[in-house]
Amino acid sequence: MPVLYQKYRPKNFSEVVGQNHIKKILKNEIKNNDIAHALLFVGPRGVGKTTIARILAKSLNCQKRKKGESEPCNTCSNCLTINENKDLDIIEIDAASHTGVDNVRENIINVSQIGTSSEKYRIFIIDEVHMLSNSAFNALLKTLEEPPKKVIFILATTEIHKIPPTIISRCQRFDFQKIKEDDIFKKLKEISQKEKFKINDKILKIIAHNAEGGLRDAESLLDQIISLGIDNPRTEEIATIIPYSDTETAFLLLEKIINDQNKEAIELINNAVEKGIDLIKLTQDLIILFRKMLFVKIDKSLLNTDKTFS
Repeated sequence: MPVLYQKYRPKNFSEVVGQNHIKKILKNEIKNNDIAHALLFVGPRGVGKTTIARILAKSLNCQKRKKGESEPCNTCSNCLTINENKDLDIIEIDAASHTGVDNVRENIINVSQIGTSSEKYRIFIIDEVHMLSNSAFNALLKTLEEPPKKVIFILATTEIHKIPPTIISRCQRFDFQKIKEDDIFKKLKEISQKEKFKINDKILKIIAHNAEGGLRDAESLLDQIISLGIDNPRTEEIATIIPYSDTETAFLLLEKIINDQNKEAIELINNAVEKGIDLIKLTQDLIILFRKMLFVKIDKSLLNTDKTFS
C-alpha cells in the first residue's frame, strides 16, 4: 500500500497546496506556449518542487490539453505513463547519486541530444542539483547555453547558495515558500476523512505545527500515527512519533521565569520530564513565546502577521 504522500500526490495544479504565485506563472506560460528551456525550483523540502515539476511535464506533453488551457487531462496515454513514472521522455535524476561529470554526460547531455516525436518534450527533472560536482556543473552549463529543441531542464534544490551563478543566470528561477499551517491542517483533515481515520483537530494541528511548513513531512507523520492502530489517539499516545510539549506548561514556565521563581521553575521542568514532555520541544515553544512578547512590546499589530505559534 502506498504511503500517504504518494497516494495523495497532486495530479494537477489545482490540487497543489500553496505556491499560488508559482502555479499562476507556470499556467500562464503553458497557455501561451512560452516555457523557458531551464527552470530552477528553490525552496525547503516537502513543499511541492518535484510535484509541480511532474505536473508541468504532464501539461506540456498532454495529448488532450486544448489551446488556452494549462491543466493536464490525466486520461491520455502520455499523462497516464507519467503518473506511473514510465514515460521515457520524463527523466528524473537524483543528483546526490549522480554527482560526477561522466554521469551528467551519459544521463543528461547524451540523452538530451536524442530526438523525440514532434509533439513531445523531453524533460529532465534534476533533484538536489546542488550536489553536482563543479566539473558536472560545467558540463551541464554548455547544454543549458545551447539547449536542444523540445528539451526542458527543471533543476530543484534546497540549497541555492551551492549552485554556481552561471547556472542560476541561465534559468528561470521560482522560489517556493513554506506551506501555511492552516493549509496543512486542512489537507490532513481531508486525508484523514478519506482514510476513514478518526483523529481530533488538536492532534492534526500538532502535526501541522511540527511539519514546519512541509506538507510531505506532515503526511509522513500522519501516516506513522495511523500505523499505530489507535483509534482517535491522545496526545500522549503519539509522543513516540511527535515530540510532546504542553503549551500550558510553556506558559507556566514563562510565568515562573518572569517572576524570578527559580525553584518553582526547576520543579515545573522536573514534573514535565516525568510527564514525558520533550524538553527540546518545550524550549522551542518558550522561544516562540518570547518572540510573541517581543512583538507585543514593539507593536501589537505584528502578532497578526506572525504564524510561528498556533
